[in-house]
Amino acid sequence: MSLQKSAHRYHTASISLHWLMLALFIAVYASIELRVLFEKGTELRETMKSLHFMFGLLMFFLVWLRIAMRFKYPAPRIEPAPPQWQALAARLAHLMLYALMIGMPLAGWLLLSASGKPIPFFGLELPALIGKNKELAGQIKEVHELVGTIGYFLIGAHAAAALFHHYIKRDSTLLSMLPKTAA
Repeated sequence: MSLQKSAHRYHTASISLHWLMLALFIAVYASIELRVLFEKGTELRETMKSLHFMFGLLMFFLVWLRIAMRFKYPAPRIEPAPPQWQALAARLAHLMLYALMIGMPLAGWLLLSASGKPIPFFGLELPALIGKNKELAGQIKEVHELVGTIGYFLIGAHAAAALFHHYIKRDSTLLSMLPKTAA
């Protein structure tokens, strides 16, 4: 299997990271939403919260690799080329998604730090970024939850745009990001 990218497809590593990040988004959101199925203070509820933190931090660490891949292997040309306003909208949407993948895990890390709680990461405990500050923790939590809600819309808009390009515009946008076996 070649790891090279063609002029019409993303690099294999970029494709893999894209779909891995989607899986992490699903895991992050599912773990925090499903925690409510368990009573407060129970081990299962705490496990769901820990999974939320760990998957979020994994996303934070992997997004830097994703950014490096984006610089090393730029996006392929879309055929036929979209109007300038759509290309600009796509760049803005991608920037917002990258900000989400960096900002939300960082906010979660800061939230745990300000709450004086441990920062779990798959058997490790990461250091606190700031000292305990209950008031600041509350403010970070509000922002984290608001941006998390906005994230649903960003991810949904991204998926809708990909489907629009594939089924309505009939351009190469979605096909360039699908694994070769699915393309």
